[in-house]
Amino acid sequence: MKVRAPDLEGELSVPATANGVVVFAHGSGSSRHSPRNRYVANILNDGSLATLLIDLLTAGEQEVDRPTGQLRFDIPFLANRLVAITQWLREQPQAANLKIGYFGASTGAGAALVAAAELPRLIHAVVSRGGRPDLAGDALHRVVAPTLAIVGGNDPKVLELNREALARMNCVKVLHVIPGASHLFEEPGALEEVAKLAHAWFAEKLSRAAGRAAWRLP
Repeated sequence: MKVRAPDLEGELSVPATANGVVVFAHGSGSSRHSPRNRYVANILNDGSLATLLIDLLTAGEQEVDRPTGQLRFDIPFLANRLVAITQWLREQPQAANLKIGYFGASTGAGAALVAAAELPRLIHAVVSRGGRPDLAGDALHRVVAPTLAIVGGNDPKVLELNREALARMNCVKVLHVIPGASHLFEEPGALEEVAKLAHAWFAEKLSRAAGRAAWRLP
């Protein structure tokens, strides 16, 4: 279903048997049209999870950001926008009773963690794909949502940043490294593994029985 939060374009997909809803926080310069995030969203939908693919920037802001890049790295701005989107989502009848998770990619992961720290009672899980959790800064120690960080084995700098960031977090946290995968997970089977890992994490953490079972690799 096409949706329009104030001045923001998005797509809310809610399967009839939805057990939770995942909001996507796109990475630097990306949007709801990201083929990688749309692939993951489709896997989540097939696994009975609702998804909200929504632009974090308005059309006007995208025009400003395209040549300058000044907004795509403004983590506090993006986190505030994500908080507003989450509060809007809670008012939608299709998702009002569903637990919410964040899926953040690249810089979007930093924004997702800051927003999760601001909404500890609303956000029940976070997944980072090739993310920059270090950009969440001092908010890291305030995150209570269980967090899964997925990083490619051939992305050493981001892997190091993830290890350092997760060491600062006090919540349930898991770092999963996909051997041979690069930053964009373009290798055969890499993005499929990301989607399976994300689905397993969200399916457990967002279910009504969350907390009763230990997470394991699918």
